[in-house]
Amino acid sequence: QVQLVESGGGTVQPGGSLRLSCAASGFDMSTHPMGWYRQPPGKERELVATIFSGGATDYADSVKGRFTISKDNSKLTVYLQMDSLKFEDTAVYYCASRRFGVWGWWGRGTQVTVSS
Repeated sequence: QVQLVESGGGTVQPGGSLRLSCAASGFDMSTHPMGWYRQPPGKERELVATIFSGGATDYADSVKGRFTISKDNSKLTVYLQMDSLKFEDTAVYYCASRRFGVWGWWGRGTQVTVSS
């Protein structure tokens, strides 16, 4: 059974940091891209970070320099380190897996709220 379970969300002040985790099971996450999406309230879901099987990464311009995606294949876990958080980063964050060119596997999401 394929599962992606996010954790680590919460409320943080502007300029603060959070680290999200995504625990994967039921498939080999080491052989294909993993990513983090987010969906702000009232807006479309957007891809913010990708990590490829070989370790290369890609980021949306809005988070570049502030967010870092990483993974530990032995722990079957993908991480998203979020620093210098802004009000605009408030969203539900989703872990996803890309297989055969499609982001087909999704977690249920974890809420991140940036508020003063």
